[in-house]
Amino acid sequence: MPSRTDGSGPAGSLLAISDLHVGHSENRALVERLHPEHDDDWLIVAGDVAETFADVEWALSLLSRRFARVLWAPGNHELWTPPGDPVRLRGEARYRALVAACRSLGVLTPEDPYPVWEGRGGPVTVAPLFLLYDYTFRVPGADTKEASLARAYETGVVCTDEMLLDPAPYPGRDAWCAARVELTEERLAACDPALPTVLVNHYPLLRAPTDVLRYPEFAQWCGTERTADWHLRFRAAVVVYGHLHIPRSTRHDGVPFEEVSVGYPREWRPRAAGPGRPRAILPENGSPP
Repeated sequence: MPSRTDGSGPAGSLLAISDLHVGHSENRALVERLHPEHDDDWLIVAGDVAETFADVEWALSLLSRRFARVLWAPGNHELWTPPGDPVRLRGEARYRALVAACRSLGVLTPEDPYPVWEGRGGPVTVAPLFLLYDYTFRVPGADTKEASLARAYETGVVCTDEMLLDPAPYPGRDAWCAARVELTEERLAACDPALPTVLVNHYPLLRAPTDVLRYPEFAQWCGTERTADWHLRFRAAVVVYGHLHIPRSTRHDGVPFEEVSVGYPREWRPRAAGPGRPRAILPENGSPP
């Protein structure tokens, strides 16, 4: 695996964070305090910046002025159309508007050419992905999407996406997911085969990380079985994700998986280390906050 060890290239680090949820005042204050440690630091933001369009723009604008480069992969919350948001766009139209807003700020998105990190630990292709989920991480014993969803509704563990994440013009979120997987698979296959990748997705690329969920019914809103081998097929040096609000470092098939979420204040307040901060993905994987 290629690795730059001669000291050339940027001297900073490739950092990652997710699930900032800046609609909470304590999290907003946390983002206001975020600064790079080095002028060359890149920051990956792996989704769930906020629920309202304005809050997403505020956070990414602030971070893009501070870090040498910011890359964003959308979570589910950015795609919501909450009742109080004056931006009423839904589904694909909302996503495209977010991409346009990011481009105006100089923030890279899943629709842009994948950049190559040339700093320490590089060179690697950094690929922010937008894949969604297709209900294939089903409740054990449920053979169909419908049966799995029924179990979730019976237990009262239902993702708010079912109310606020409109998949228009697709007939469902699973159909939108299928389209995104096909498009993204083609783009990753066309990447330079000589370079490893950093795969960045809001959701884990395989089901195993969801095994720690307190409510297993929630796993069906956490990814797709169609990406289960992508960390191997596409030469991942590391996979970055969030969504679960369980920050940790694990390995699957020898590949590091980094869950880099901050989460809600009620989740991070009890932690001795406090709220999560950007984690060094390269040159070295950081330890969980």
